Amino acid sequence: MANDPMLKFISKPQAYPHKREAEMRAEDFAEIADRYAPDAAADQASRCSQCGVPYCSVHCPLHNHIPDWLRLTAEGRLREAYELSNLTSTMPEICGRICPQDRLCEGNCVIEFAGHDAVTIGSVEKYITDTAWEQGWVEPVEVGPSRGQSVGIIGAGPGGLTTAEYLRVAGYDVHVYDRYDRMGGLLTYGIPGFKLEKDIVMRRVQRLEDAGIIFHANFEVGRDASLDDLRAKHDAVLIATGVYKARAIATPGSGLEGIVPALDFLTISNRKGFGDAVPVFDSGAMNAHGKDVVVIGGGDTAMDCVRTAVRQGAKSVKCLYRRDRDNMPGSQREVTNAEEEGVEFVWLSGPKGFDGDGKVERVHVAKMRLAAPDASGRRTPENDPEGDFTLNADMVITALGFEAEDLPVMFNAPDLNVTRWGTLRVDHKTQMTNLDGVFAVGDIVRGASLVVWAIRDGRDVTQHMHNYLKSKASRKRQAA
Repeated sequence: MANDPMLKFISKPQAYPHKREAEMRAEDFAEIADRYAPDAAADQASRCSQCGVPYCSVHCPLHNHIPDWLRLTAEGRLREAYELSNLTSTMPEICGRICPQDRLCEGNCVIEFAGHDAVTIGSVEKYITDTAWEQGWVEPVEVGPSRGQSVGIIGAGPGGLTTAEYLRVAGYDVHVYDRYDRMGGLLTYGIPGFKLEKDIVMRRVQRLEDAGIIFHANFEVGRDASLDDLRAKHDAVLIATGVYKARAIATPGSGLEGIVPALDFLTISNRKGFGDAVPVFDSGAMNAHGKDVVVIGGGDTAMDCVRTAVRQGAKSVKCLYRRDRDNMPGSQREVTNAEEEGVEFVWLSGPKGFDGDGKVERVHVAKMRLAAPDASGRRTPENDPEGDFTLNADMVITALGFEAEDLPVMFNAPDLNVTRWGTLRVDHKTQMTNLDGVFAVGDIVRGASLVVWAIRDGRDVTQHMHNYLKSKASRKRQAA
């Protein structure tokens, strides 16, 4: 059709929102990119080819209706675009900011395969929902008639918050328990503000609190109540704790002062951003200012750490990764952002030891080379004995991934079944653990994964918990 606003991928080039200059953005923790102007958002949305099999949706864990809300955006029907994006996701503006679109929707865009550069799906998604908040289109949670049953959710990250919202809509009383003083989990304390400004998370939490969801902050299961206590208090329980235990680095000198886990470093930085009193930051112990910083790892957490260190005023920032750039797990966009901000990547290298007089001063580095691919398809690193070298370092940040904490011990729940990796064992048809009425979602089941998968799990478990609770209520009525 001549007036069809779509299929403009040939006449309109790909254009992301303007990024601030690297020197300027490295001075603060504000998001690095502007938001689209309305005309620019419509132009970029109009590049969608509206293909018959939308691979973008197929490869989105939430199966968002991406081509449909792109068309609505191109037609200027922005409120309808927001309502459609909100049907499948409880946090579209957050996913638009932090999802690795280059590995998911945009990485599987049909016009990308045809050589015309992918539609900028994430940036349009962010634009749609940010506009909805500004225009007042984001309505309060519509709470259903009370069912007289309550649910306890352990963990206020994306999986737990998603389930809390959907179960509240269904009319359940919902209590959320979290170990931190603010809700949001890794969204609040594990992701820096330059990727996700914290007011974005807090307004989502406030919307849920306004809906009558009860949040219990600074609450540790096992200290303040056992899992059995929560089971007795609630008609069903959801475990959505994520995985927080840092993988250890087993090299000589790893116990030296100045070698810190990534999540500790990021949490302290985010607390400082909230204006909290953070003595270990102010003392310099957990502050990169003026230091030669070495970050070990190649995932998105490592990218968060190197870019945070730059903003804290590090003297130098280097990232060691044992494979090359093509074989790293993190987002290539984040690598590019880090390079622009002055981070040096030392590819094909890994730590073989640390030394210093009580405090780390040097990293001894083993040079690596790539051998045959492993089970994941990435080439396996092996030592190259001819290339070892040493780097100066006042601070070393380990970003080697996360493992599950020992929940049966932590929760005083020895009967709670776990896998050999420490993650919770569930019936994947119902997402219930071996304990009746206790469900689990997110990284504590999957292992360390993406925020969007936690949201998907939280959405899916809602129906299973609803079915369980209806059956429980029915049995109770029959018994009466």
